[in-house]
Amino acid sequence: MKIAMATDKISSRERFLEAIVQSAIDYAIISMDLDGLVTSWNEGARNILGWSADDMIGKPATVFFTQEDRERGVPQKEMTAALNRGRGNDERWHLRADGTLFWASGEMMALRAPDDTVIGFIKILRDRTEERERVDRERLLMHELGHRMKNTLSVVQAIVTQSLRNAASLDDASEKLQSRIAGYARAHEILLQKDWVSATLADVLDAAKTNIGLQGSERLRSVGPDVQLGPQAALSFSMVFHELLTNASKYGALSNADGSVDVAWDIERRAGTDVLVVSWQEAGGPHIPSSEPDRKGFGSRLIISSLRAFGEADISYEPGGVALVAALPLARIQLRNDLSEIDKNAT
Repeated sequence: MKIAMATDKISSRERFLEAIVQSAIDYAIISMDLDGLVTSWNEGARNILGWSADDMIGKPATVFFTQEDRERGVPQKEMTAALNRGRGNDERWHLRADGTLFWASGEMMALRAPDDTVIGFIKILRDRTEERERVDRERLLMHELGHRMKNTLSVVQAIVTQSLRNAASLDDASEKLQSRIAGYARAHEILLQKDWVSATLADVLDAAKTNIGLQGSERLRSVGPDVQLGPQAALSFSMVFHELLTNASKYGALSNADGSVDVAWDIERRAGTDVLVVSWQEAGGPHIPSSEPDRKGFGSRLIISSLRAFGEADISYEPGGVALVAALPLARIQLRNDLSEIDKNAT
C-alpha cells in the first residue's frame, strides 16, 4: 500500500513537472542522453524550432545548429562545458525546420541522477531575434550618426576656414559664415523631415530661396520634374544654390532691378544611363564685361567641387551673370551613402 502511494506521488509529481515544461511555450526545453540524442521535446521547442516531438525524439540535437557551428564542434563544446562547469552558455544563430535562421539565447546543463551521476543534458533556449535585430539597428544608427556628424563638422570646418580666408573684413566673414551655415542647417532640416532618406531638388531650391529671402520672387524661375536626391546630394545642392543665389543677389542678375535667373532640370538618357541635367542661367545683370576670374573664391570652388563629386559641371561668367550646366548620373545623386569629398575639394 505504501509502495503504491509512493508510486502515485512520484507519478503525480512527474505529470506536474511535465505540465510545467509543456506550458513554457516561449522556451525550447530539450533533454538529451549522453550521446546528444533527443529524449524529450516540449511544445516551446516545436513552436520555436518547427520540428515536432515525433520528428526529433531519438535524433541528434545538433540538427538545429548551423553547418558552420557543427563543423566547429560547438554542440560538443557546450556539452563539455555543461559537464565541467555545470552549464554551457548559448548565444548564436540557430536553424529552424524550414531552414531559416533565428538568434537564440540559452544554456545547456548536465542532468544528474539522485546519486549525482550525469545521465544526460538539458538545453533551454529562447528566440531573441527581435532583440538582436533591435541592437543591430541601434548600433547601425549610432555608426551612421557618428559618420554624419563627422562629415557635417568637416564641411562646417571648411566653410569657416575658407570664409575667413577670403573675407575682406570681420563683418564680411561673419555675414558669410552665418549665411552659409544657415543654408546648410536648412538642408539638414529638410532631410530630417524626410527621415534622412531623400529630398526633392525643388524642395532644396525652395529652401535656399527662403534662406536668402527670395521666396516668391518672380525674377527667379524654376522648372523641372520631381527628382529625389540622396542625403549627400541634397546637402551639396543646398550649398550650391546658396552660393549661386548669394552671388546673383550681390553681383549678378539679381543685384539690379531688371535681371532674372532661370533654373531648369530634366532627366536625359545618355549612353544607356539616366542623367540629371541642371542648368542655371542668369540674364539682365549688370552689363559689365565678365570673364572667368584669375583666382576663384571659395564660393565658386565650392559650387564646382560639390557638383563634380557626382558628375560633370561647368561654370562660365557672362556679361549678364553666371551660367552653370551640370550633368549628374541619376544613380549617383540618389545614393543614400555619403560622398565626403566636398570639403576636401573646396579647401
